[in-house]
Amino acid sequence: MEKVLKSKRKIRFQDCDPFNHLNNSKYLEYFINVREDQIAEHYDLDVFKYLKTTGLSWVVASNQISYVKPAFTMETVLIESQLIQYTNNLLLVEMKMWNEEETELKAILWIKFIQYNIQTKKAANHSDELMQLFQSVVVPVDQPVFENRVLEIIQKLKTTTTA
Repeated sequence: MEKVLKSKRKIRFQDCDPFNHLNNSKYLEYFINVREDQIAEHYDLDVFKYLKTTGLSWVVASNQISYVKPAFTMETVLIESQLIQYTNNLLLVEMKMWNEEETELKAILWIKFIQYNIQTKKAANHSDELMQLFQSVVVPVDQPVFENRVLEIIQKLKTTTTA
């Protein structure tokens, strides 16, 4: 089972600012939409079907994003995502937006999801089946602090491009 999921998307005109850069708030939409598509395709987990059948889903608890380089109108970008941490009711997903060739980093996002029961309006624990899925796809990172992780990734990119 793939652990790092990758998808391409085209940056649309209506999502850009007057400088032809992807608007800061739109990055989150691109990231969330791609992640939903990826987990449905790769893990057979449709969050909307899951909600209908279980009454459970995930809500975003927090986002941490670093804008590294702009994404431009009509540019094709590659968006990758990976689960980097999980607990009984929490998921931490790292996402990166690259240029199409995956040589220029555009943005990095850590998004924290909490499983939520819509009936009780409280956090809920993941099922054993979900915990097994998470165990099989998690890719832990050494750096637990977002800002340090961003610096680590950028530094690694610099050393690979100058080598």
